[in-house]
Amino acid sequence: MNLDNIVTQRSKKTIYRDGDLIIKVFDSDYSKSDVLNEALNQARVEETGLAIPKLREVTKIGGKWAIVTDFIQGSTLTEIMREDPENEDEYIELFVDLQMEIHSKRAPLLTKLHDKMSRKINQTELDATTRYDLHTRLNAMPAHNKVCHGDFSTGNVIVSEDGEPYIIDWAHATQGNASADAARTYLVFRLKEQNDLAAKYMALFSKKSDIARQYIEKWLPVVAASQSVKGKPEEKELLLSWINVVDYE
Repeated sequence: MNLDNIVTQRSKKTIYRDGDLIIKVFDSDYSKSDVLNEALNQARVEETGLAIPKLREVTKIGGKWAIVTDFIQGSTLTEIMREDPENEDEYIELFVDLQMEIHSKRAPLLTKLHDKMSRKINQTELDATTRYDLHTRLNAMPAHNKVCHGDFSTGNVIVSEDGEPYIIDWAHATQGNASADAARTYLVFRLKEQNDLAAKYMALFSKKSDIARQYIEKWLPVVAASQSVKGKPEEKELLLSWINVVDYE
């Protein structure tokens, strides 16, 4: 495989393009189980019929684990919105429609969102009382079985040259409550200081899904705590401030 063309570099992984393929190469100290779980997530979501890059191979390159998928020629929704701000409302509507399509799917073998959130709460540096409150909040939420992306952002939507939107990066996929997924997306916008987009997204998702904003907001402390475990250091303070953003009832 040709690793001359670097597409992007992220924490503990480098992404290359080789012709019609994308090769995600993980650092040598990256967890083998996390790599295999990401590939398995991709395969299970692919079986739902959603438009995503097809998984082609899981291999080792130079002693490092790698995941090989199809390359989608196009632009991310982030790039498109930056170049065409006048049509922002149209793009946000497409974005919400795509997320609702994800939530319409079922993949019974995906990790349960409730279980993942519970583990993440235990991994935080929060005090025992706060962890208890978060677990209580989580356990009070209905346990659904909808496919959840786990990191749905405009950067994870690629619109191909023929106008077909594809959804990428399924490392955090679970099955569970769609409102938790929406809360995570809202926090992504807020962490990027895109507060106007965050508000616009929340209002539109609530309207289209017929889910009360107040209900989605109840997920924010749990989702923020979960994200704080492996979140960027510069995001941690803001995430922790969200843990008590909604008073527990």
